[in-house]
Amino acid sequence: MMNFKTSVFIWVLAVLCGAGRQSVCAAEPAASEMVDRLVDSKLDELGIPPSDICSDEVFLRRVYLDMLGTLPTPQEARKFLSSNVANRREQLIETLFERPEFADYWALKWCDLLRVKAEFPSKLWPNAVQAYYRWVRTALYENLPYDEFAQALLTSNGSNFREAPVNFYRAMPEREPKAIAGIVALTFMGTRTDQWDEKKLMGLAAFFGQIGYKGTAEWKEEIVFYDSTKSFCYPGTEKVVVPQLPDGTTVELVDHIDPRIAFADWLVNSEVFSDNIVNRIWYWLLGRGIIHEPDDIRSDNPPQNAALVSFLSQELVSSGYDLRHIYRIILNSKTYQRASIHNEGNLTDEENFSRYYTRRLDAEVLIDAICQITKTTETYSSDIPEPFTFIPENQRSVRLSDGSITSPFLDLYGRPSRDTGYLSERNNTPSAAQKLHLLNSTHIQQKIQQNKALLGMSYNKPKNKKKPQTKWGEPQEVIERMYLTILSRYPTEKETETAIAYIRESGLNRYDSAVDLVWALLNTNEFIFKH
Repeated sequence: MMNFKTSVFIWVLAVLCGAGRQSVCAAEPAASEMVDRLVDSKLDELGIPPSDICSDEVFLRRVYLDMLGTLPTPQEARKFLSSNVANRREQLIETLFERPEFADYWALKWCDLLRVKAEFPSKLWPNAVQAYYRWVRTALYENLPYDEFAQALLTSNGSNFREAPVNFYRAMPEREPKAIAGIVALTFMGTRTDQWDEKKLMGLAAFFGQIGYKGTAEWKEEIVFYDSTKSFCYPGTEKVVVPQLPDGTTVELVDHIDPRIAFADWLVNSEVFSDNIVNRIWYWLLGRGIIHEPDDIRSDNPPQNAALVSFLSQELVSSGYDLRHIYRIILNSKTYQRASIHNEGNLTDEENFSRYYTRRLDAEVLIDAICQITKTTETYSSDIPEPFTFIPENQRSVRLSDGSITSPFLDLYGRPSRDTGYLSERNNTPSAAQKLHLLNSTHIQQKIQQNKALLGMSYNKPKNKKKPQTKWGEPQEVIERMYLTILSRYPTEKETETAIAYIRESGLNRYDSAVDLVWALLNTNEFIFKH
């Protein structure tokens, strides 16, 4: 078997054969193959056989949900499933990158991490929330290099309404330097500082000991700035703390130069910075980090596959911190495209990526999917008497910028409170109450009844009659439309026969039997889970 160093050498030669962006694009298939080699090598070592590659139907639904947080439309499903192009999966991935929903969905992920919330404990207030959200979403839409993204958050100064990145320092329950250091480490290093010794934590906190805050005449506006008149000293003393990087290196600061700049320069060139973000992306796409949990990186929590983390990290740096390059590598890999169905040898594997791990849809994604299927909307508003607190009815839930604006459905399905930035705040564990809501609630039942076309109904208004006449579609066509709309695939022959038999033999009228069929499909694990 080819070892890691030999494989990397071959891949580097492939990169060096081209130049500029073209060479990076040409290298991505080879990089995806390298991911598969590294994963398969670990599986071979453990004696775990991988699952087969998933079907086109499964891939279509999976990649839409993982990249856009939305389902494909029936038209999009038909188009992809009828394509005979050899690289149709790769082409679909590239198409989805250009969709605005890509930025919408990934802004949701980043706003969870950055604690974007108007009310307690962040208390950004709606104006700042909107400015912060727009900046994050625009950065993702325009593919701002990740090192620049981080440096902007760490070093910006100015009004929280006009210089949106400064809200990073406002969306914190405490503004004390040690608390700031803890959030910086969690966000950009995937590290929790609660077990650090006092000297190490104080050394990191010293980089943030001269952050100043001041209000303005505009209500809720605040200026974040470097305050050269401040000193960060050990408690109860006048001894100034010497800034110390997490690797133990002390830093001699230059007078009147913001120490955050020195830290940010070190951070974006450190392994922990790139390791953290590629591990988070892997977690977001595959449901488990190579280092798990992704926000608990420490020496006694080693990666499941150290060579894989190292390879992806090097890829990020060599691409100029292009996050989409990492998405492409992972999404085009066989590892990502494996079926979720286990075989006899990988039934108990939960950490080596021998199969795609099923997980429940995020709360916002689930309600958006139900609304898309039923052609309905949700209503959200906030009690805060300020602008931006009433949400347009046609706006998707994944675009809720403010963590303070929620609903009983989102609460029930585990939407995070955005209080800490920990991944564990989002709870995607299925519960009995969630099942009962989909099974029995009038909320879901009334939505199903709204989409008459999905139920097979259409109206024909004759010229000489006042009332339109109801027209019913052919059962087979109606069932096909239901499956494409809800499950993003065609029904099997057996499923079609069963559904037609129910329509004809249930004793219900066409409308009620169609409602039952949609209800049944919405309550399947195939719909509720990513698989």
